[in-house]
Amino acid sequence: MITTNIKMAIPVEVPLITWASFGASFVVALLFAIYYICHFKSKRHSERSSTITAVLALTVAILTIAVVPIDIFTVSFLKDEDGTYKDWATSNITRQYVTNTLLYSYYALYGCMAFFIFLAIPFVIFYYEEQDEETTTKERIWGAVKYTACFVISAAVLLIIGAFVPLQQIPDKNSTDWENFKYLFNELGESKGETALYFLVGFVTLLGMLGLIFYTAFGITALPIDLIKGYRSAEEELEDVQETASANRDQLRTLKRKRRRGRNLSSRERRNLEDLKDEEELIQQRERHLVAIQKKLCYKCSCVWRPLQVVIGIVLILVAILVFGSLFISSLDRILHSLGYKTGYILPTSTLPNPLGMLLVVMQQVFPLDYIVFVGLVLFFIYSSMAGVRRIGIWFCCVKMYKIRPHHTKPQALLFLCMYLMILLLAVNVMLYNLAPDYMTYGHQKFLPENSTEPEQCTTSESSSDCTMTVTMALMTKFVFQLWFFGACYYWANWAFLGFILIGLIINLLRRRRSAIEDEVDSSDSEDSDEEMLAP
Repeated sequence: MITTNIKMAIPVEVPLITWASFGASFVVALLFAIYYICHFKSKRHSERSSTITAVLALTVAILTIAVVPIDIFTVSFLKDEDGTYKDWATSNITRQYVTNTLLYSYYALYGCMAFFIFLAIPFVIFYYEEQDEETTTKERIWGAVKYTACFVISAAVLLIIGAFVPLQQIPDKNSTDWENFKYLFNELGESKGETALYFLVGFVTLLGMLGLIFYTAFGITALPIDLIKGYRSAEEELEDVQETASANRDQLRTLKRKRRRGRNLSSRERRNLEDLKDEEELIQQRERHLVAIQKKLCYKCSCVWRPLQVVIGIVLILVAILVFGSLFISSLDRILHSLGYKTGYILPTSTLPNPLGMLLVVMQQVFPLDYIVFVGLVLFFIYSSMAGVRRIGIWFCCVKMYKIRPHHTKPQALLFLCMYLMILLLAVNVMLYNLAPDYMTYGHQKFLPENSTEPEQCTTSESSSDCTMTVTMALMTKFVFQLWFFGACYYWANWAFLGFILIGLIINLLRRRRSAIEDEVDSSDSEDSDEEMLAP
């Protein structure tokens, strides 16, 4: 009965906007995942189960990030511009009902991500690896189950550790900061199952922070610099390839002439001969691709959108500078004014001016500009992560396992790509908090200070009854405080992330322009037909 009354008290536009936004995000995420997977999957080596699993996994990963702006909008919608709660949101029970809806959405998405990372994706990878002409479907399934069990056991161990790991308790201090933490923990409650899920997600997020350092940090500079540099001219590249082909044929003729005269080739010369033959095949493929691309309409019209590419590249460079500056200032602020490493470097109130936070505050004045900027920032991180993985490839234990190439990516590589992106996007949540802590925590909520009629921006140092924290930040704050080791690792990963951005900037500036047929021809393509190579 109480729940029914609460539902009646909430205006119909609140759940309507929330679920409409979530539904639209789901459709967009699904369509993007379908396009992305179909764009990269190999036409020669493809399997339906791998494609479907990859699409669903990538959709869930994107939704986990897409729900953050919805979260911020929902808690911001509870208040008016004058800093007071709307009539229907004055009751704490009503506000808790609204936030609980988002809380269960996060639980569902985190549960789905754990399912894909530890069960679905490993099973489909091993199922594909077991493929053989003499192997039955039953044998493939059994083989995949045996190997997948290792991942399931790993997840179970992490859940058990998370359920029983000793949690840090709030000290008995009479300060607003600690009182707010007590209020927050009471609101979220305590549950062994929830703590276990936090620990599992936190561990995966820690792996994601490592991925952000190596992949996203590189992609943040690679994405705009590649757009500004553009591709090499197909005509000039064809001339270079033809010169290389001529020199290669001269060396081949020399070695073949020597063999025809009855002289034995040394082992080194025989290896050189085989290498030259393989190289000649690749050169011929490059020539065919370069000739074919010059006939395509999109290449002939490239001069039209080339200025647009440069403009987009410059805009992304400015975004990268904004991200770097905001993260540097925020990290410096946390080391100087946080509650210490034993709290995961939780920052009660931002002291140093944060460029991104200031921009979002200015954008709040014209709805919905702040949400557009924030969604753009999320998309920037998603595309940077994808660009980094595509440029660097899939690595495991310092061994390069797969390359990510349009229309040439094998099913195992696609599944690994989706697993990597899921882990990376989990870490992006943490990175977004580091970039704009106040906005991520309260959106554009304001409150009325005592003895004042001028509303001010909400901060953690204010009373919890004056402002409602976003669900994502409530979960993160509780997690990094109770398991402070993860919070400390996340914090120091920020500095490593900044360092690798600078390293990536130097590397991308020194790299030559990309080939006009980038990713189209590779030494691993010898088994593929020319028809597949020239397919659009």
